Amino acid sequence: MSRQEVFAGPLGDIDTEEFRAAAHRAVDWIGDYLDTIRERPVLARVKPGEVRGSLPEVPPAQGERLEVIFEDFERLVLPGITHWNHPRFFAYFGITGSTPGILAELLCAGLNVNGMLWRTSPSATEVEEVACDWLRQALGLAGDFSGVINDTASSSTLYALAAAREALPDAEIRRRGMSGVRLRMYTSEEAHSSVEKAGIVLGVGQENVVKIKTDPDFRMDVADLSRAIANDREAGFTPFAVVATVGTTSVTAVDPVNAIADICAREHGIKTFSLIVLPENQHMLGLLRKMGWIHSRSRRAISIWAAMRAFAPSTPKARSTNQSFSPLKRRPSEDP
Repeated sequence: MSRQEVFAGPLGDIDTEEFRAAAHRAVDWIGDYLDTIRERPVLARVKPGEVRGSLPEVPPAQGERLEVIFEDFERLVLPGITHWNHPRFFAYFGITGSTPGILAELLCAGLNVNGMLWRTSPSATEVEEVACDWLRQALGLAGDFSGVINDTASSSTLYALAAAREALPDAEIRRRGMSGVRLRMYTSEEAHSSVEKAGIVLGVGQENVVKIKTDPDFRMDVADLSRAIANDREAGFTPFAVVATVGTTSVTAVDPVNAIADICAREHGIKTFSLIVLPENQHMLGLLRKMGWIHSRSRRAISIWAAMRAFAPSTPKARSTNQSFSPLKRRPSEDP
C-alpha cells in the first residue's frame, strides 16, 4: 500500500478499499497472535508512564493512514499489554474471549446499532431475549424468570441490588429517595469489590455494607450473618439484601448458598450470586430456585454476541424495576 494522503469519503471516513485491506491485516494479525501467544511474556515489559511517554502530548492536527496507525499499535501499545489469554496467566479470573466472540464483535461494530427500544433494533432485542432464555434453561430456572444482558458484572450487581432495594415494601425509595431509610446489605469479606461499590452508588453507604466474616474455607459464616441481621434489626436498620458468591475471585470459595437462602427466607431478604454453568456444577443449580435475583457471569461458558451479564428477577415488581435500570427493549406499542 502506498503512503498517499488519507482519503476522506462523504462522511469524513476512509474508503472501503483501504478499510478492507486494513481489516484483512488485522484479522491475520489476530490469528498469528493467538497462534504465538505462548511465546509472549505474560506481563507487560514496561515501566509506569512509559506508554504514556511514547505518545504525543497534544492531539494530531491531521489523521494518518491505517497502516501507520497499525504500526504504532505494534510498536507502542503491544509492549504495554498484559496478556490475559496467555496459558500461564492465573490471576483474577479466566480469559473471557473466544474466536467466535472476536468475529461477533467485528460484526456488531459494523452494524453499530443502538438497542434502546425494539424499534431501534428488533434483532438486538429479540436475540437478547432468546439468549437470556437459553441461559435460564441452562441454569434450570423456572419459566417466570427473565433477564437482560448488561455490559459488565459490576453493572449487573448494581442493577440487582437496585431492584432489591426497590422491592422493599412501603419504602418507595425510587420516588421518595433515601431520606429516613436506614438500610443494610450483607456480603462476605471475600466478595468482589463491585458489591461494596454498588452500595456506595445506591446511597446505602459503605458503613451499611456489612462484611460477614468467613470460615476456614473462606466461605461466608452463616452464624455470623444471622447474628448481624438480628443485631441490625434491633438497632433499627432494615436489612434488604444478602450477596452470596459461588466462586470468589481470590480463592474460588463457594458460599453456603442453601443455608444463606434459608436465613433470607426467614428474614424476607433478597439474594444475588454468581456462578459458572458447567456440568460439574449442576448440583448447585437446584439452589437457584430459592434466589430472588441471579447475576450470572456466563460469558466464560457461553459464546454469544456480547459479554453476557444476566440479571434475572422472578417477581413482576422486580421485572418492572429492572426495566428502569437496564435497556430492556420495549415493543412498538410501548414506544413513546
